[in-house]
Amino acid sequence: MASWNSFPLEITYEVVGWIAFFSWSISFYPQVILNFRRKSVVGLNFDFVVLNLTKHSSYLIYNATLYFSSAVQNQYFQKYGFNEMIPVAANDVAFSSHAVLLTAITLVQIAIYERGGQTVSKISLGIVSIVWLAAGVCFFIALPNHSWLWLINIFNSIQVFMTVIKYIPQAFMNFNRKSTDGFSIGNILLDFSGGVANYAQMAIQSIDQNSWVNFYGNIGKTLLSLISVFFDILFMCQHFLLYPDQRPVLIPSKITKEKEPLVKAKDSEENV
Repeated sequence: MASWNSFPLEITYEVVGWIAFFSWSISFYPQVILNFRRKSVVGLNFDFVVLNLTKHSSYLIYNATLYFSSAVQNQYFQKYGFNEMIPVAANDVAFSSHAVLLTAITLVQIAIYERGGQTVSKISLGIVSIVWLAAGVCFFIALPNHSWLWLINIFNSIQVFMTVIKYIPQAFMNFNRKSTDGFSIGNILLDFSGGVANYAQMAIQSIDQNSWVNFYGNIGKTLLSLISVFFDILFMCQHFLLYPDQRPVLIPSKITKEKEPLVKAKDSEENV
């Protein structure tokens, strides 16, 4: 395994990596706090959260396995060269672990807070089911030959795929409501900072090693940063440019629907 050539770059790598960790980790809290204060999750797309849980779970499997397993690391070196560095840092494992926990907490909030007329779509549930079924099949394919690097790369590919599609339901929901009310922009700003820092960390390692294997050896991490930054810019445009201070098209809740006939009946009696 290669070692660092420059001590300043090594320190910068660690600092930038933990900046990415804290930015991405803190990015979960504005939405959780907003839900808690409102006692409502109206405006937060449930498909986004469900898909996000699968995304972060698969990313945790990839990061933790490549970081801790010597067998998988050996397979990585055999494929990319023993003079390369493992492209997963401690902050990657810490982030993905924290992300799974906070996403699960958000799902609990969805279960207990006012949801309006929102539900998880059958399409999202179907996608999640198919993804985990495919992952299970891949495990049994990898088992006979102990192709663990190939297997965790499948999980890395899953997290990339889920990163691409998880933002789409929220973006369309904002578009249909002509508002980002209920969806925390603080989450997006911190996510954007984390994506930029994550990409910078990889660039620093590549500069030190004079090799760009780091980028395609962990293509999932590279695409994670680029895709996240792209959608973050889209959400920032929606919040600050397209729908600033716009009142949302409300999604009627079950409570509101139940009260409407009573209100109409009361009005009729008063008119009589």
